[in-house]
Amino acid sequence: MQVKFFKLIFTTLVFSCNFVFPVRTQDLPAPEWDTGRTEKQAVRARRQMVVTANQLASQAGIAILRRGGNAVDAAIAVQMVLTLVEPQSSGIGGGGFLLLYDGATGKLLSYDGRETAPGKARGDRFLNSEGKPLDFFAAVVGGKSVGVPGVVRMLEMVHREEGKLPWRELFQPAIELAENGFPISPRLYELLSREKYLQRFPNSRSYFYLANGQPKPVGSKLVNKPLAGVLKAIANQGADAFYRGEIAQDIVETVNRSPVNPGDLILADLANYQAKKRDPVCGLYRVYQVCSMGPPSSGGITILQILGILESFDLASLKSKPIDLVHLFSEAGRLAYADRNQFLADADFVKIPTQRLLDPQYLRVRGSAIDLNRSMGKAAPGNILASFGERRSTNWLDLPATTHFSIVDKDGNAVSMTSSIESGFGSRLMVRGFLLNNQLTDFNFVPEENGQPVVNRVEAWKRPRSSMSPTIVFNAEKKPILIIGSPGGSGIINFVAKVLVGVLDWNLDVQDAISLPNFGSRNGPTELEADTHYASFKAVLERRGHRVIVIPLNSGSHGIEIKNGELIGGADPRREGVAIGD
Repeated sequence: MQVKFFKLIFTTLVFSCNFVFPVRTQDLPAPEWDTGRTEKQAVRARRQMVVTANQLASQAGIAILRRGGNAVDAAIAVQMVLTLVEPQSSGIGGGGFLLLYDGATGKLLSYDGRETAPGKARGDRFLNSEGKPLDFFAAVVGGKSVGVPGVVRMLEMVHREEGKLPWRELFQPAIELAENGFPISPRLYELLSREKYLQRFPNSRSYFYLANGQPKPVGSKLVNKPLAGVLKAIANQGADAFYRGEIAQDIVETVNRSPVNPGDLILADLANYQAKKRDPVCGLYRVYQVCSMGPPSSGGITILQILGILESFDLASLKSKPIDLVHLFSEAGRLAYADRNQFLADADFVKIPTQRLLDPQYLRVRGSAIDLNRSMGKAAPGNILASFGERRSTNWLDLPATTHFSIVDKDGNAVSMTSSIESGFGSRLMVRGFLLNNQLTDFNFVPEENGQPVVNRVEAWKRPRSSMSPTIVFNAEKKPILIIGSPGGSGIINFVAKVLVGVLDWNLDVQDAISLPNFGSRNGPTELEADTHYASFKAVLERRGHRVIVIPLNSGSHGIEIKNGELIGGADPRREGVAIGD
């Protein structure tokens, strides 16, 4: 029964993403399985707060704040601990995006630590000998999918500009946990139980599994001295210890000598990696300013498009009619995701019409296609410019192995950070105790359509399009009122937009907004979260012309609301995260 259930999940993912290549669902492992739901209560504090996907990470972050560190310092400590305790989701072998609000100056800063393709990467990277795209997981596992990790270099940049405590001190919580061991959580155990590719690689197999092939049991300690050594080197020598020298050499050799899909990294790819400061993408929604990550993330623009389209509707009145909200939200999602797939990619390689995509008049015109009683079906992208009209970007599978954390310190600084290794357990390749990403499969496998290049095709040193959407919302006085984000692949956009509607339109606190059932459309079927009362909307929506699927929608939203001088922390009931505050 369980096997059939998860086959159904991936069958629906295939349909919802409108694949152009055949996928055999029986061959697909989990990206990051749904592991149940535990209801949570909002946590309230007055001075400072950390919300992450794991209690040990939240404890590390709040400990740094209590020692006088700021939100940036806490973020670094959190990410290092998550590398250890949530290895399936993120880590120093991956990348991320960070939004920072400076409480002293009122400035909002945006940092890009997204992975890059190697210099030898070409558009046909994920095509077979017949020029056809590989089945997705045939490309994921092994060295060919590994991009140059970016999160360490990004965090060093942020700390150099905005950190407070000494860099080396921020690694101590993770180093101590790695040396002394941490207990395997029920979620990690369950994910390991369902994962079938890690055991192909000796380093991954020996770390996570017993000799009989079973995962090490819940509560048993995982000791990771190799990772402790890596963290000590980075703590003492800076990010260069990771991007140059022996650690970099080990990354290159692991990728290129992989027994499955060997890659083509060279040392110069790591040595030349650059984190970047980007302009955040901001837009007005009612009386609020919503700011998020711009390209190479598609998240910020697409969220703002959804909100801009919905602004013409009185969503507050639909709190008692959630089925009508699901209808409107899904229709707005179709329109926004259609534009996402057509126009958005790495802005260093592709001209992106951001201003036009977010123009209120353009969004009103797009929203005028919504019928309150009938679904439009699959939406077409907007007619922005003739020069963009022929450049297509097929919607590709974007799997939800990611993490998000939100932090506010006593001085009013706020960090919203989302980081990822892409698929659950990434490429499955482990180097010195950490897993390497498979982010290059976020590129489109097909480099051209109808003789025209797709915007998100593979190119040397390019950053694959992401959906990660770290977000900060400001009130009319330009003060932050909500720090939010989520994992969830391309579903991140809908998950974050749902929380924004819950808080800003329905006046829910952040915990209740996160706990709302997930729903929406990625310009495929309308998705309703399984085992929630919203699943009962299926029949009515189908009568309105929706093609509806009921599936687990495994978000991991973690947020902090600031209201009346109080911090309100919310952690997603679908994961094992916690909020801790003072």
